[in-house]
Amino acid sequence: MITARAAATFEPVGRSVATARGFVRDTLQGWGLDDLIDDAVVLTSELVTNAVIHAGTSAEVHCLRDAKGVRVEVADRHPERGLPVAEALRGYVDAESEGGRGLMLCAALSTRWGVEYTAVDKRVWFRLDEPELLVGTRSAGPVLPVEKLPTAETPPRVAVVQVDAAHTITAWNDDARRLFGHPAEQVTGKPLPDLAAWPLSPGTGTGIAEALSLSRWEGSYGVRAADGRIVPVYASHLRIRDTHGEPSTVCLLVPEHERAILQGGGRRPGHGGGPRDPMQRGAAPDTLEDLIGTPVPDDLDGLLQRTVERARDMLDGDAAFLLLATDDETELEVRASTGLPSTRQRFARVPVETGSGRYGSARMPAVHEDLAAAPGAVPLLSGTGMHAVVTVPLKVEGRLTGSLGVASESPGRYTNEEALRLQFAADRVALAVESARLTELERLRRGSLSFLVEASELLAGTLDPRQTLALMAQMSVPTLAAWCAVYTITEPGTEPVLSYVLHEDEDRIDGIRHLLERVPPPDPDAGLGVRTWHEPAEAARRKIPLRSSLRSLTLGDLNGVGGGNTPIGQATAAAVGGETVILPLLARNRVIGLLVLGKPADEHFRQETLELAEDLSRRAALALDNARLYSERTAISQSLQRSLLPPGLPAIEGVNVEVEVIYQPAGEGNEVGGDFYDVFPIREGVYGLAIGDVCGTGPPAAAVTGLARHALRLLGREGLGGPAVLERLNAAILDEGARSRFLTLLYGELAARPGGGAELKMVCAGHPLPLRLRPDGTVEPATDPQPLLGVMEDLELHEQTVTLDPGDVLLCVTDGVTERREGTRMLGDDGLAEILKTCTGLNAGAVAAKIKRAVERFASAPLSDDMAILTLRVPE
Repeated sequence: MITARAAATFEPVGRSVATARGFVRDTLQGWGLDDLIDDAVVLTSELVTNAVIHAGTSAEVHCLRDAKGVRVEVADRHPERGLPVAEALRGYVDAESEGGRGLMLCAALSTRWGVEYTAVDKRVWFRLDEPELLVGTRSAGPVLPVEKLPTAETPPRVAVVQVDAAHTITAWNDDARRLFGHPAEQVTGKPLPDLAAWPLSPGTGTGIAEALSLSRWEGSYGVRAADGRIVPVYASHLRIRDTHGEPSTVCLLVPEHERAILQGGGRRPGHGGGPRDPMQRGAAPDTLEDLIGTPVPDDLDGLLQRTVERARDMLDGDAAFLLLATDDETELEVRASTGLPSTRQRFARVPVETGSGRYGSARMPAVHEDLAAAPGAVPLLSGTGMHAVVTVPLKVEGRLTGSLGVASESPGRYTNEEALRLQFAADRVALAVESARLTELERLRRGSLSFLVEASELLAGTLDPRQTLALMAQMSVPTLAAWCAVYTITEPGTEPVLSYVLHEDEDRIDGIRHLLERVPPPDPDAGLGVRTWHEPAEAARRKIPLRSSLRSLTLGDLNGVGGGNTPIGQATAAAVGGETVILPLLARNRVIGLLVLGKPADEHFRQETLELAEDLSRRAALALDNARLYSERTAISQSLQRSLLPPGLPAIEGVNVEVEVIYQPAGEGNEVGGDFYDVFPIREGVYGLAIGDVCGTGPPAAAVTGLARHALRLLGREGLGGPAVLERLNAAILDEGARSRFLTLLYGELAARPGGGAELKMVCAGHPLPLRLRPDGTVEPATDPQPLLGVMEDLELHEQTVTLDPGDVLLCVTDGVTERREGTRMLGDDGLAEILKTCTGLNAGAVAAKIKRAVERFASAPLSDDMAILTLRVPE
């Protein structure tokens, strides 16, 4: 039955994927399903990407909560697009296929999944069930048939409650009466669950009735006493057959603080008649619970910490430590300690092989009577004051999984007898530790997958190198490290340049930047791989003086120069005092930078974090290189575009006319447009005007644009008329062969007209016709159309003379204006003429600005083509 619902709709845009992930994450957190979040987020990301990117429709995400888990449904509006379900079920998708990998993730991570089609949508769903946990259960046996249950001849002699198959109390002894205050006649015949205070946790359905149905059960709960108090008890339930052969359950109950009575399980010879203390000196633990106590911690860190504390107490040690092997078993990583500076040692790694300065007792038990006689035998204990130490391996199926050690400040404390006892304890705990480690590793890997999915999307969402650097740092801090720095290499063989610094505490960023600026940058050799970098920590300890002038020093720098130990100096030293690692940023077989990650004082990186950092560095390096290439290409294109346009409008002398030009390229600036304009002097009192559009974009169009603009200037100044200029330009374009492009061009020569006004001799070769606006609001084409250039060899062009009287406006545009579209509507020549009619009385600049605004407002979409507007007006 559905107990909770949540739904949201996301538009078919790229950013919706991240928004959908956040919606699912927030929903599951609100429902208390933290164990399912990582898998749900990864699968939602894949399915929403399929809907909004590949299917191209909006996506509806539904989260349905029930008693066992959650069902997430992602629907799109493209049911015609089928999914490779059969391939995903086989675990194989064709490498050439663009889809299907998300379904393979569904098959791998979810409890169940499926695809449903309707006439209007397609719905992909997956289900994730919560892990089944018996709350409060220490150990449990399976449900057995009645004939398999053991027979009890007499009632137990400890505080006993006996219930029948319906959980009704049938026996209640004197010890139970004394403990809870209920006489037997008051409770006999009543259900035991009415008296039990069961410690249920949210989201679970296990109760005392389920515990009573098991063949055996042990754990803690409460019983309501006659005075209303809840008496905490430790109980052991055993299901048996009574003297009549009917199933019943015997419940042995003791006060919680006396739980050892039921847990000990026998007496040891030579240690008295009472229950033994599993940590008593001279005793070896029989079970995992004997070593670490109950309840057994669910999390790995809690289990490891409890283990070292109990191991220390078992051997009366002053300190204890536990190391876990890395995946390749070549190093041991410190995961828990007591009696040692654990903050300094946590996640520190030491090699397994024997030798000077190495951890030589990993694979076999070892006893050192006095470390002073064998310095470096256990590097973890160097400088701690410990002398005697015993270490034993943790092994699972013969494979080294870790090492457990106990140390004492007194030499000679331990012998082979203590080593055997500690080894016996380690053998009992090794399997539980390995199981918890694998569970943690799986959780970390799933979290890493979710992290990398989000990181890849963020990095792919920008082509700005500075923003890519910032994203790289922000994803590293604080998820992977306390601080980070990014060095970039602009050219092969040059020295890395510090480009970005980030710390989880913003007040420390400047201090770390100043420190890194005065130490040599790391070696960019890719062959060195991921490595430790000691220079920042050593520089912080030495307090190297700055190379800059005293005037530029900050307060934090002055602390370092003077060698004093002020709070600011201490803060910077502490920030970089831990382990620092360098990860090369490799893209296309070359190093383009370095990612430096650091921990605060005396902290180390864990192996899984470094592996995740390597994955991130590879993605970040490629994103940074793509952003750099895009930026360089944009800069080249913009520079080339500027070279194809005149540097500015010349001062028009001798002709009483206003001239204004507006040029607006389309796109993101990485493509060179084909539109151009020019106004240039031909001879005294005569000026050339040109506005044109080359077919296409990019370098081929730019080549023709450059040829046309410069040829017009040269030919016009040679004294040739308009038709002759364009005929020679047409021949030059055709001479380009396969590189030639069609060209529409409006060319004219402007001169003063005797008696006032201006005169234009114009040729309109395939270009949108210029429009003349008279003071009375009349708009008419100023020329006739003629053939465009770059198509035919023999052109017959003729020149037309246009006179501009005082108050007349001449408007020349490229097709980016007239072909502006909104759906099926197009502005066109008629629409432009209607806009121009409203411009009477405006000067040339105002006319151009009004045309530009009208064109932009005609459609909601950004410009898809370059736009050039040239206006001339004769003042009244």
